[in-house]
Amino acid sequence: NIVLEGFDVRGGTNTCIFSEADNVTVRDAVIHDCPGHGILAADQLSGSFTLEYSEIYNAGASSNRHPIYMQSDEVAFPNAVFKMRFNYLHDGKGGNLVKVRHQRSEIYYNWLEGSAYQALEFIGPDCYEQQAGWNVNLKREDADVVGNVIVQSGSWANAVRMGGDLNGRSQGRVRMVNNTILFTRSGTANAVMVQLGAESLEMHNNIVYQTTSGGKPTMVKENVVEDTPEPCSPQSTSPWSSGRKVAGSYNWVQTGAVVPSEWRNTLTGANPGLANVTAYSLRPLATSLLVGAGANPPAVSTAFPFPSPLAIPAYDPPVRAKMAPTAARARTLSAARISLGAFEVAAGGTTPGRTIRVTGSQPLLSGQTAGSATVTAQAMPVSATVIDNGSTTPVSTGGVRNRGTFGSRKFAKATRADGSVRTCELLDTGLACRND
Repeated sequence: NIVLEGFDVRGGTNTCIFSEADNVTVRDAVIHDCPGHGILAADQLSGSFTLEYSEIYNAGASSNRHPIYMQSDEVAFPNAVFKMRFNYLHDGKGGNLVKVRHQRSEIYYNWLEGSAYQALEFIGPDCYEQQAGWNVNLKREDADVVGNVIVQSGSWANAVRMGGDLNGRSQGRVRMVNNTILFTRSGTANAVMVQLGAESLEMHNNIVYQTTSGGKPTMVKENVVEDTPEPCSPQSTSPWSSGRKVAGSYNWVQTGAVVPSEWRNTLTGANPGLANVTAYSLRPLATSLLVGAGANPPAVSTAFPFPSPLAIPAYDPPVRAKMAPTAARARTLSAARISLGAFEVAAGGTTPGRTIRVTGSQPLLSGQTAGSATVTAQAMPVSATVIDNGSTTPVSTGGVRNRGTFGSRKFAKATRADGSVRTCELLDTGLACRND
């Protein structure tokens, strides 16, 4: 296992973080100002990858450098999973905010805004770059997309694209539940564009809303490409790999929006009844038709069931800001049934804070209790007790000194009983310390 936590990563000549490994976790990171990709996974020898509680911005370039570009090696690491949760991705400089060729993607509780192209793209492996033994039918590339906010503000019409490109098709299933998709751009708006070989798409409990005058988004846009696929890829140019397979229920759309005939129990209106769209306050008003209007859980399609889905969202996504690892808020239902979109009327309580590690290497050491510290408030304390490596003996009591700030972050020096000094960041949940 590899854990990269608490880092600010920027600059370089191309990619900020490159992964060619299995069981990688990037947590509580800020990744920005990358001239190319923000995070890139290799075509070969890449396996499961988790990105959580992080912020990525000012990354990507042109059409083929992406803030996140995730792939997996289906020969070396069959059944790998890409998990992306509780992240704030915004202000992409090129490409898609998230481009995925991974075998299975679980995209839960993220705020995605300001992509140069699609916010999310789910396609198949690049047929030119795979190991011997791979073929397009070896695995199916699926994606479960639950509890996210997507704000499509740029010139690109599609919020999500699925299926394939000329190099690789997913033949996969995409499931979208309780997402809020907001188009703040005028003109054509497509919630999902399907091209070059997807198997199925189901959408439940979502909100799709275009804020500009006369907005009438298309929910599912089929694109038949005119270009010729690469020789190593299937040659069909149909949007679907085995015929159209679409399902949906209890979604809210604008009056006049283009809705699939397969959808059931669709809600329509001129305005969804959100608190303040202009200020990106996207919780429903207590009087909104969205409240308690969803299915929990949504119906399962017997013709193309999604494997092991997250039935309904359990948490809120971050709101246009990086979320601390201890700050996830449980989603508390406003009525007997779940509301539509990514939020309920009111925020739930924060989940119990996880232990704060004293040293960054501890996640890699098995059988060891992480060190912790406690303060009583977010304000800068004049003293604190630091416990090291799970011991019950205080390392220092009242030994916090040299307090200071860096932007909105607060730091102090903590002196241990042996006289050594640690630099600690003062969080609302305690001290996060490292050796000086």
